[in-house]
Amino acid sequence: MKTLKEVRCGQTVTIKKLHGEGAVKRRIMDMGMTKGVSVRVRKVAPLGDPIEITVRGYELSLRKADAQWIEVE
Repeated sequence: MKTLKEVRCGQTVTIKKLHGEGAVKRRIMDMGMTKGVSVRVRKVAPLGDPIEITVRGYELSLRKADAQWIEVE
């Protein structure tokens, strides 16, 4: 299983499944990240957290703690 946390800068992946429970999963879905959506990792902060991604045509910063709940392919 590969998560969004492991994706390198410049790569584009597709969301396969969202893990997690309750509020965490709901917040991720509210950001527009649902199954089948393409996500491109644009930048990674110098210390590795957060990561900046492009999803559904807009830019979003995401903590690695949240990115680990997003399974990609």
